[in-house]
Amino acid sequence: MNRKNLAILIFDDVEVMDFAGPFEVFSVTDELSNHELLNVYTVGQKATIRAKNGLKVVPDYSPKNCPAPDYLLIPGGSGTRPLLKDEKLLHWIVQIAENCENVLSVCTGSLVLAKAGLLKGLKATTHHEVIGELEEMAPETEIVKDQRFVDNGKILTSAGVAAGIDMSLYMVSRLYGEEMAVKIAKYIEYRVTNN
Repeated sequence: MNRKNLAILIFDDVEVMDFAGPFEVFSVTDELSNHELLNVYTVGQKATIRAKNGLKVVPDYSPKNCPAPDYLLIPGGSGTRPLLKDEKLLHWIVQIAENCENVLSVCTGSLVLAKAGLLKGLKATTHHEVIGELEEMAPETEIVKDQRFVDNGKILTSAGVAAGIDMSLYMVSRLYGEEMAVKIAKYIEYRVTNN
């Protein structure tokens, strides 16, 4: 099995658990599989990202030099609002998404997908406090309010913060089987919430 690339976009004011939760799930999946499944890395436009509440994070790559991802994850947080006006980054996301097997969002990362035009005709969810904002931004998208995550096949969206861990474990199950997802959840001592 070829090791796949999983890129996590990070940016100033990104919600910490939105990217760190999925990072933990996917990197532990790789770790417990002798580093044969997933090359998990972060991508940011700046040399140092200041996440929500001041956590400093150094991205592994920039959009210009990152390895081509098989999977792209876009987390949320208040930092997504400037991204909605960043035409260059939105164009990069659209280009990357064309060649990805899956694109995932956590929380308000769904707003970025909507702005990029990637949610048209699909179902999507987001953090409960910004459902109305997503409805306005994505009128051609069916907004789901009562699920932790939504799977459209190629594109998956999750509700806020910890829901990203549920979606990530679900994705592990989809890719590598239920037994692997249970193993990862047990290892990180996470109780899975039903969708």
